[in-house]
Amino acid sequence: MPDLDLPENPRLTANLTHFARALRAAGLKAGPGKVIDAARAVAATGFTERADFYWTLHAVFVSRPEERRVFHQVFRLFWRDPRYVEQMMAMMLPALRGVQEERAADAGAKRAAEALLDGVARDLPELGEDGGETEIEVDATLTMSREERLRRLDFEQMSLAEIAEAKRMLARLTLPVKPLASRRTIMARHGKLPDWRGTMRAAMRQGGEIRDLATRNRRTRWPNLVVLCDISGSMSAYSRMVLHFLHSIANQKGAGWARVHGFTFGTRLTNITRHLATRDVDAALAAAGAEAQDWEGGTRIGACLHAFNRDWSRRVMGQGAVVLVITDGLDRDDAGVLGREMERLHLSSRHLIWLNPLLRWEGFAPRAAGIRAMLPHVDALRAGHNIAALEDLARAIARPDDPGDKARLMALV
Repeated sequence: MPDLDLPENPRLTANLTHFARALRAAGLKAGPGKVIDAARAVAATGFTERADFYWTLHAVFVSRPEERRVFHQVFRLFWRDPRYVEQMMAMMLPALRGVQEERAADAGAKRAAEALLDGVARDLPELGEDGGETEIEVDATLTMSREERLRRLDFEQMSLAEIAEAKRMLARLTLPVKPLASRRTIMARHGKLPDWRGTMRAAMRQGGEIRDLATRNRRTRWPNLVVLCDISGSMSAYSRMVLHFLHSIANQKGAGWARVHGFTFGTRLTNITRHLATRDVDAALAAAGAEAQDWEGGTRIGACLHAFNRDWSRRVMGQGAVVLVITDGLDRDDAGVLGREMERLHLSSRHLIWLNPLLRWEGFAPRAAGIRAMLPHVDALRAGHNIAALEDLARAIARPDDPGDKARLMALV
């Protein structure tokens, strides 16, 4: 690898401080203590090779697997990449056409780009006449409102600023539900059902004369909402946004739901219902994340559904519960077990809706064994990869006869 082009040693601490600020803006924990540790580590190991310098800082600043990609992007762009301005622009503009193929930036790259654009632009070298090989074109999507574009942007492709705005939009969403008619009835002056027993009792008090026909109406009750959310590595970006949406629904007054129950699963099932009652969304999700120890791990959908059906189904479902399962269906366990547990879950619920972010891809087909095992046992299958998809969820609940994409995919099984 080429020698690392670093400034003179007196400026090393200043550059490390600025680098840490960029990491912190991109979401990593990089406080003053980390800067001191980084300076000491670099002084101890030296930095004649770029790889040595990279891994030295990596050891100091990266503490979680999901932080590796963000660190890599910030490091690559910050430490004297001669064309990092254009790379940052490529990550953040809606369309880029030129000598390179058009591509969508991943979330780590966009977060790194945003962090570096904050306060660094004034120090960037100007490009010469021959420096701009890439022609940047403003796409037609810029004519849409920012909010409309954000509604259709994939959660996994959002930057930090877009995620924050999306969370505010999710907090305004509602998930209305109609009450269920019970078999039990209640007395009503102008009810729809005749009350013969009440009529005869009133007649007995009037000497046997029937003066009025007593009537009754059916009682109404609200169903429970039960959400099972996959928090494995492939679902992390989506599950975090769905849980923000779930917290909003759980804390809405007059939304109609009797209770909102939330469960996360990866390699094990975790009940986070009590945390959803916390009014502060950040505190609620932080507590839920601390209790669920399998964030961004593996996936054992069948085993987790078995645990739910065995330990929680009778306690939280009630009669007429609506169940949302948010997962990509990529299970490591036996597909037969997953199919049986999905069937049991389906029989326990009034309406079972599966949100699968993989439906964002055109031409998606149910090739995975887990997806084929789950598909026959859901009432509706819909995407769950952006705000617009979660808005459609309200229509799916209001129209239980609409299967969404289930019919199309069943034809491919």
